[in-house]
Amino acid sequence: MSVEGGKLFAVVGDPIAHSKSPLMHTAAYRALGMVHRYERIHAKPGEIQAVVARLRSGEYAGLNVTVPYKTRVLELVETLAPSAVLAGAANTLVRGADGGLVAHNTDAPALAAELDALARQGLRGTSALVLGTGGGARAAIVSLLSLGVGHVVCRGRRLADSGAANVFRAELVSLVARAGAVATVEVGPLEARPDDARFAVVVQATSAGMTGAAPGGVVVGAVDFAALPPFAVALDLVYSPATTPFLEAASSRGIAHTNGLGMLVRQGALAFELWLGVAPPLDVMRAALDHRTA
Repeated sequence: MSVEGGKLFAVVGDPIAHSKSPLMHTAAYRALGMVHRYERIHAKPGEIQAVVARLRSGEYAGLNVTVPYKTRVLELVETLAPSAVLAGAANTLVRGADGGLVAHNTDAPALAAELDALARQGLRGTSALVLGTGGGARAAIVSLLSLGVGHVVCRGRRLADSGAANVFRAELVSLVARAGAVATVEVGPLEARPDDARFAVVVQATSAGMTGAAPGGVVVGAVDFAALPPFAVALDLVYSPATTPFLEAASSRGIAHTNGLGMLVRQGALAFELWLGVAPPLDVMRAALDHRTA
């Protein structure tokens, strides 16, 4: 769709009011002299298919996808890019010239870059804990495997059921195989364990703590922060608000930590390039968010 000579892009999710994607994309457009527009779409579960159809029709030139639709959209497109196949989730949809849609995952490489920058020592051969079972959690696992993590533990509310836990574990084993990684996986309920001292990295990949979502305190008890080694790092995919109960718990332990803002910028820049064929100014995108969240 043309918007005063430009194109229209959007991010779709539920909730969506918290999303800062329009800020950073708009800043990048202006820096490059583009007149494109980027907006938020609040879609309830029964509405996501219609939103994707609007992309296919050409009303939108590209879509970002956030919770809870990162796995759902895989069924609504014609083609899965290797990144989406590997993660089993997508956060970026690209419309081809023929109207066909391709799903990509830019979350995993963005998160890998953030974790690599955060870690005080290499993560190769270490153990990691991921909280959550959705698209964000899958992207987190892919990123950890790419950094050489040797053992991944995934905890989620639905994994308290043994049947669901067995199914999810099989999915993760398949993911590891697709990644060509040498790693083991373990799944369990959303609760801390005495052996949490083994984790060099913890990723909070649920929406808990996000503006408009469940309270952030529900995931704090899933990690024994006091047991984590001093070199451990913690990352919360939530970026609005900037500080969550999960990050406060990590801070109280003196553990290096960050929210999902850096990942947001990196994945957005990769999506921008997929849609428009040019790399955006990463510093401009980050500055637009830092100014708003300062």
